[in-house]
Amino acid sequence: MNEVRTIAGKNGRRAPRAREVADSLTRAIHEHRLGPGMKLSEDEVGEIFGVSRTIVRAALQQLSHDQLVMIEPHRGAFVAQPSVREAREVFEARALLEPRTARSAAERATPADIAILRRHIAEEHAALAEGRDGQALRLSGQFHLDIARIADQATIAEFIGQLVSRSSLVIALYWRRRNALCESHAHDALVKALAEGDGPLAEDLMKGHLLDLLSSLDLREAPAQPRSLKEALGGE
Repeated sequence: MNEVRTIAGKNGRRAPRAREVADSLTRAIHEHRLGPGMKLSEDEVGEIFGVSRTIVRAALQQLSHDQLVMIEPHRGAFVAQPSVREAREVFEARALLEPRTARSAAERATPADIAILRRHIAEEHAALAEGRDGQALRLSGQFHLDIARIADQATIAEFIGQLVSRSSLVIALYWRRRNALCESHAHDALVKALAEGDGPLAEDLMKGHLLDLLSSLDLREAPAQPRSLKEALGGE
C-alpha cells in the first residue's frame, strides 16, 4: 500500500510539471518562437526546462493531443505543419462556430467581461506597436477564447480553443502580410457590439472578420523554419 501511495505521489507531482512545460511550449508556438516543423528533442527540452525525459514525454503527449505536435516513431516530436487543406478547414470551421458564439456572448456579456476584452485589445495594440507580433497574435487568440467563454457554451468553447490554437500554426506557415494579425478595428467593432448587446451585429462582424483573416493568408506553400530549439525557447 505504501508503495502504491509513493507511485501515486510521484505521478501527482509529475503531472503539474508536465503541464507547465506543455504550457510554455504552447505559448512559444502561439508566439511563433517555435515554428512549424521544428524538432523538439526530448534531451534539449529537458535541459532547457530542467526536467526529466519522462516529464518531457508527458508534455509532448499533451501537445500531440492538442494537435500542436506530431510524434513520429523513431524520429521524435516535431511542431505540427498543417497542410493547405487543413489550414482552410481550420478557418472554415471557425467561421461556422464563432459567429454564433459571438451572438450568444452579446446576450450574456457583463461590464466586467467587456472590460476584460478591452484590456486584451489594449495589450494587443501595445504588442503590435512594439513589433512583438507573436505576442500580439497570442493575445488576439485569447480575445477570441474569451468571447467563447462569455457565451457560456463549454463544448463549443473547447472546439474553438483547439481551432484557435491550430490557427497559430496556420498563420506561421501561410502568413504573407502583417495584416494577417487580427485588425484592431475588427476587435474594437466586436467589443462595441457585445457591449450594446447587439447579437446579430456581433455575429456578422465575427464572420466577416474571420473570412478577412483567411483571405489574408497565402495558402500555397510554406516557408522553411531554420531556427534552433534553444534559440526559440531562450526567453523561457
